[in-house]
Amino acid sequence: MDDTTTYQPPKIWKWETDNGGQFASINRPTAGTTHDKLLAVGKHPFQLYSLATPNGVKVTVMLEELLALGKTDAEYDAHIINITEGDQFGSGFVEVNPNSKIPALMDHSTTPPTRIFESGAILLYLAEKFNAFLPTKHAKRTECLSWLFWHMGSAPYLGGGFGHFYAYAPEKIKYCIDRFSMEVKRQLDVLDRHLADNEYMCGDTYTIADMAIWPWYGAVVKGVVYDAAEFLQTRDYTHVLRWTDTIAKRPAVIRGRMVNRAWGEPESQLFERHDASDFDTKTQDKIATVTE
Repeated sequence: MDDTTTYQPPKIWKWETDNGGQFASINRPTAGTTHDKLLAVGKHPFQLYSLATPNGVKVTVMLEELLALGKTDAEYDAHIINITEGDQFGSGFVEVNPNSKIPALMDHSTTPPTRIFESGAILLYLAEKFNAFLPTKHAKRTECLSWLFWHMGSAPYLGGGFGHFYAYAPEKIKYCIDRFSMEVKRQLDVLDRHLADNEYMCGDTYTIADMAIWPWYGAVVKGVVYDAAEFLQTRDYTHVLRWTDTIAKRPAVIRGRMVNRAWGEPESQLFERHDASDFDTKTQDKIATVTE
């Protein structure tokens, strides 16, 4: 279908299994399991089931930041979920997240264990549990949560909207790419204007709002996702780039980006994480290069 074709939706929509581009094999209009598969459970209080996509990186960064603060009870096992193979539809994963999306977390320090799904909910849960990376004063806390929920509402336009039609859709549809490019650029402008007067998203304090927003918007302005940095930068997002580079240098962020990563340079990957010593096989010099 080209841009001049007028599509007339049928009275009743019908699923065409080959429609969906690169991810057609795992997209479907129904929820629930497709196969039985138990989830592995490691030795630590937290069991994370994820992949190093931007949504997954939010949580591994948070966990690594908590450990860097000395919160030893935040130790975790990170099990990889291969979404291209449909692992997210296994029975064990669906029990943790009925929405079949990564990341999903189980907290075994509670009785019974607590399941948490949706990346924003996981960040908030961990921040409250460990009293970290979430301001305690009412006004600052409210500001932080406003930016956290801004991201949860905005990022689908970047990923499922712009990212899909620019990078993954089987057809390049000008209207769709233009529509979502405009919205992503508006969002980047929102961030750039805000960061012109703030070191981080909530003033001079690094919070879960930064951890949520950075993996998506920092990645797109640096060309880490969708290879679209030049396409989107008809203007310089000076303050977003400054903020992005500052966060990328944090040791916990560098480690968090590596966890459940199965692509890229070998030194940037840590397929699964079961102990802090899993990073020891990678020299600090190599880890320090993983900033893209």
